[in-house]
Amino acid sequence: MYYSIRETLEPVAEPVIGEDDAQYVSLLSYSAWRAQKEQFDLGMDIEEPEKAEIFTTHAQVNYDSLTGTFCIPDRKNFDAEDIKFSFALDEKGIIFIDDTGAAEGIVETIRNTRRWRSPSLERFLYDFLEQIVKGDLALMTRMELEMDAMEQAVLENSGDELPVTRLNKIRRDIRDLQNHYEQLLDLAEELEENENGFFQQENLRYFRQFLSRVERLRDMATALRDYTIQIHDLYATQMDIRQNQIMRILTVVTSIFLPLTLIAGWYGMNFRYMPELNWPWSYPIVFVVCIVIVVACLIFFKKKKWL
Repeated sequence: MYYSIRETLEPVAEPVIGEDDAQYVSLLSYSAWRAQKEQFDLGMDIEEPEKAEIFTTHAQVNYDSLTGTFCIPDRKNFDAEDIKFSFALDEKGIIFIDDTGAAEGIVETIRNTRRWRSPSLERFLYDFLEQIVKGDLALMTRMELEMDAMEQAVLENSGDELPVTRLNKIRRDIRDLQNHYEQLLDLAEELEENENGFFQQENLRYFRQFLSRVERLRDMATALRDYTIQIHDLYATQMDIRQNQIMRILTVVTSIFLPLTLIAGWYGMNFRYMPELNWPWSYPIVFVVCIVIVVACLIFFKKKKWL
């Protein structure tokens, strides 16, 4: 599938290389690329990797071309396999080498939604990269709101257990986004460097704009990941406070009943000569003494604010 970069992406039967001022976009499968790569005259000195060998998003400068790969996390399910495809470009256009259909979907979105006053390969690349991170701000905002709810529940001491599994899942997803943004920054910096002079100087601003946006997304992802750690620490602190309260109550109860236990143990000794055992008022007196001890302890602990 081929497109010519004009006011919009115009489908063409095949790329017209070197015979037209318009630059092109091509979408090929790996098998089609191996069969047709000679006609693009890219001057490549490396072989493009297969999808299974793609692990990162990066760009590599060659003798007369710029090649690289995309490894994009699935925003709907970060645990799923990453979206992987390759690319090769020079000043005449760009070829996406993809068996998944992901690149084609992005290109079709651009074709249906973008019109350019000054069409160029640089502007197309900017829009393509923008589609990759489109929706990430909203995604991280939803994550932040979910974590705000977790934090509020912890602070309100609602008694609900912190969903640690979900919090850890959010932290892993944000880590994946962080890594992806770092790789996109490296890719955009390679494009902006323009080592082979493929791009017009006045159009390098598109790559700087994209760098600025991805840096902001990366900073937000970093802040959110720190937020997950703060919530976990806050929950651990609240649990420690709850345990301390429980231990304080148990200590108070133990302190109150300790003298009562002593009295019970003392008069539970079956010595023969204990005169109190024969007094008619012994039981009421001991009962009143126990009540006084309990009330005195409660008043003491209340004044100390241990209750």
